[in-house]
Amino acid sequence: MKTCIISGASSGIGRETAILISKKGMFDNIVLIGRNQQELERTKELMFVRDANISVWNIDLEEPEKIPDIIKKIYSKYLSIDCLLNIAGYTEPQPILSTSLNNIQITYAVNVFSPLILIREAVRYMKKNGGKIVNIASTAGMGPRPGWITYSSSKAAMISISQTLTEELAEYGIKVYCVSPGRCATKLRAKLAPDEDSAMIMQPVEVAKVITNLLLEDEQYLDGQNIVIRKRLT
Repeated sequence: MKTCIISGASSGIGRETAILISKKGMFDNIVLIGRNQQELERTKELMFVRDANISVWNIDLEEPEKIPDIIKKIYSKYLSIDCLLNIAGYTEPQPILSTSLNNIQITYAVNVFSPLILIREAVRYMKKNGGKIVNIASTAGMGPRPGWITYSSSKAAMISISQTLTEELAEYGIKVYCVSPGRCATKLRAKLAPDEDSAMIMQPVEVAKVITNLLLEDEQYLDGQNIVIRKRLT
C-alpha cells in the first residue's frame, strides 16, 4: 500500500497533479494537506477515485511546528509514506524597503520551513523502503527578481535544499527532485504579475504532467537537478 502526501492541492499545480496521479492509479492513499478545507474538498471531488483512498488534512503551513504531529497521524493511519510533493507556495511581493518582518517570516514559513519540516518528518518513515520527494521551486529563484525579494530568495533556498538532500537521502533509496516552473497561470503568479494575460502563459496542468512523470517507477535519472519548465514565447 503506497501513500502520497501533496501540499498545495487546493488549486493550480497541486490540484492538477492530484487529479493526474489519481487518474493513473499511482498510489493507494493520497493525502491532500492545506488550510483551505473547502478547496481541498473540491480537489478531492475532481479526482478520479477507483481503488485509491483520498483524504483531506487541515494544516496551516504558516505553522511548521504543527507538522510533526500531522505526519505522525498520517503514518499511523496508512502505515506508509512513499511520496511527498511540496507544491504549496506563498508570496506577497514587495521591494526590500517596503517589506515587513512579518511578510518575510510568512513567506519563509510556507515556502521553506514547512517543506523542510515535511521532508524531515516524512523521511523518518520513508527511509524504511525508499520513495520520492518532489519540491516545487521557481525560475524566480535562479536570478534577480527586483521587487520579489522574499519569494525569489525562498525559491532559491528550495533549489539548494533539494540538491543537498539528493545526496543526503540517497543512502535510503529516496529520490529528491526539484522542479522550477517559469511563468505559470496560478493564483500565486497572478499576485506577482497582476497585469499578465494568464491565457498566454504555461498552464498548471503542463507542470503537473512533468511532476507525474517523475513519479513513475522507471524514472531514476533526473533527481538532483533543477528541472526548469518554460513555455517558449512565439
